[in-house]
Amino acid sequence: MTSLDGLAPAAALFHSLADPVRLSIVQRLARGEVRVVDLTRELGLAQSTVSKHLACLRGCKLVDYRAEGRQSFYFIAAPELLDLLRSAEHLLTATDRAVALCPVYGVDAAVRSEQPGPGTVARA
Repeated sequence: MTSLDGLAPAAALFHSLADPVRLSIVQRLARGEVRVVDLTRELGLAQSTVSKHLACLRGCKLVDYRAEGRQSFYFIAAPELLDLLRSAEHLLTATDRAVALCPVYGVDAAVRSEQPGPGTVARA
């Protein structure tokens, strides 16, 4: 196993949190357990979208649920995730959120990647 292979689980962890919807779900769950119906209302998303992302987070064992009657209440399964989120906020503050300007991962990166580069023909 190479040293890069050993980093695969950590890369998968960060990848699981890289989606804005999953991250918003995790941030909401950091405030306490919640039902899918509440998440859909609070986040303004379809039930199927929320359920799909919750299933991903459950598969990573970051989120779990408890049943109460016919309702399911989702919660953060690994309290260490809250420490990771706090550390990320501290890092973003310490770097003045410079990652937002990153040409690869920054907030405008998706827009730039969809625009044709020099010498290319835009497709309609």
